[in-house]
Amino acid sequence: MFRSRSLALLLFCAVLAGLSGLAAYRVAQRLGIAELQATGLHRLDLYAASLEREIGKYAFLPGTLSLEQEVLDLLSGPRGAEAAGRVSTYLERLNERAGTLAIYVMDTQGRVVAASNWRRPDSFVGEDLSFRPYFREAMAAGSGRFFGIGTTRGDPGYYLAAALAGEQEVLGVAVVKVSLEQLEKSWSTVEAPVLVADENGVVILSAVAGWKFTTLRPLDDNTRAAFDHSQQYNRRALQPLGMREIEGYGHGARLVRIAADGPQIVSVYPVSGRFLAQSRALPGTPWTLTVLSQLEQVDDLAQTRAALAAIAAACLCMLAIIVALRRRHLRHRLAAREALQKAHDELERKVEERTVDLSAANQKLQDEIAERIRAERTLRAAQDELVQAGKLAVIGQLSTGIAHELNQPLAALRTLSANAGRFLERGDAGTARANLERIAELADRMGRITGQLRNFARKSSGQSEPVRLCHALDNALALLEARLRRSGAAVERSCPADEPVAMCDANRLEQVLVNLVGNALDAMAGQAQPRLDLSWERDGGVVRLRVRDHGPGLSDEARSRLFEPFFTTKPAGDGLGLGLAISAGIVRDFGGSLQGANHPEGGAVFTLELPLAPGHG
Repeated sequence: MFRSRSLALLLFCAVLAGLSGLAAYRVAQRLGIAELQATGLHRLDLYAASLEREIGKYAFLPGTLSLEQEVLDLLSGPRGAEAAGRVSTYLERLNERAGTLAIYVMDTQGRVVAASNWRRPDSFVGEDLSFRPYFREAMAAGSGRFFGIGTTRGDPGYYLAAALAGEQEVLGVAVVKVSLEQLEKSWSTVEAPVLVADENGVVILSAVAGWKFTTLRPLDDNTRAAFDHSQQYNRRALQPLGMREIEGYGHGARLVRIAADGPQIVSVYPVSGRFLAQSRALPGTPWTLTVLSQLEQVDDLAQTRAALAAIAAACLCMLAIIVALRRRHLRHRLAAREALQKAHDELERKVEERTVDLSAANQKLQDEIAERIRAERTLRAAQDELVQAGKLAVIGQLSTGIAHELNQPLAALRTLSANAGRFLERGDAGTARANLERIAELADRMGRITGQLRNFARKSSGQSEPVRLCHALDNALALLEARLRRSGAAVERSCPADEPVAMCDANRLEQVLVNLVGNALDAMAGQAQPRLDLSWERDGGVVRLRVRDHGPGLSDEARSRLFEPFFTTKPAGDGLGLGLAISAGIVRDFGGSLQGANHPEGGAVFTLELPLAPGHG
């Protein structure tokens, strides 16, 4: 009977250890997947921002060709070989400076009349590309975007197209082909693979080279026929990736398995097995961004914790059996002492439980504090990257005016230097000296223009210091000088005699001012006599800047969602809707506030409030 009872206890211990291990495995796996989901959402934000930033660098380029009169003359007048050669030479130089794959111009029939690769044997000149979707979209809507493989050289790229309009009608289409290969290389160094698929499920971008131009789902005959007609993928085979969904978790997350079919792909991380897939649609495109987080580490951690839980349960059971046997042998001899020992053991157990609970609670609190610190650092780094991206976007918008500002001094430098040489040959040293002094003045002017751009584009140190606010506003207006002159806007600026000084970062403050003034100019676009009112005023320990335009003002929806990220009233392609949201965050870091409203006399007014620096109140 004693032996049967011992076997039953051992069987009970084995069952208890197994159930404990199973429960610990399930709990650890759920916690690990939840942590992977949070990390994956953060990675989605970073990858989406990097892709939008890479495309945004070239979005303005096709439209700028409408500023070149030779391009418009080629499309509207007789197309002689000499005129086409000049335009192709210009496109060739522009392509080299911009770092794009190709730039070309098509007429309204879709035939290429000038191209940057006109010197190459496989030049686009003379090709009929009217079947390309980006040409049809640009002719119908004014602009078009398309990802595909070139029909001539077979290079994949992203096509940006814009209609070139004359005075009365559309004359043709300008197309810029850019490479996203550098972005893919940067993705290949991340911790988890990422891919971008088009609306048909074809992988067009991927951190894993072997996944590119595969499909996430089977393609029907109609879709393949459409690909053959448009030659979007240049008749690639488009084999399936072999991804199969196992379980869905909601919010775009699902458990998938990728089969290891075919030759093994060389990669820095596993590319087959079980993954947590998280997807998100990319704004402004029919594409889907997907991040795949490997579950191998989660499974290993869950198995380890399950083994520990099973061992702990088995040890407790064995300890219980040993204690029971000991009590059985000593029951008759130590009856009184056994009762005292039992009470002592119970008290010791409770103290130990309390100690373990307090230690666990303390460790959990420390982990939560550390996690919040990491999250705050990550958010700060993401905000800094968005601030720097905003600066580069502003510089891109100002590039045309800045090029004009630099071209005039360069032309004068060429003329003055040539004249100085002639005067020296004639022995007229006085006139030559005057020309050289003029050249020095022009060089100083160009230095000031580039110096302003360099100071604005550099990354902020993040350190606050006393900043003269009127001087910061003048720097922002200097950056926008070409745009102000082009729009014909009259600027009414006022500043107190005792210039206000605030504690902030001058570089980030100037970005906020450039954003506010640029938005005001956008609001007055098309007006005959735009006017902009800028005024600083003190009020106790704070100073306020009011930026008022004389445009149509803010709608009810715009006022309610003014500082909401990704909300914008501008046309598609003219902004991401992050300018005011980032500006408001910067001002809050300074201890101030940013508000927007409609002026009683018409137009919109934005009020920037900052605390004065100590000793300048």
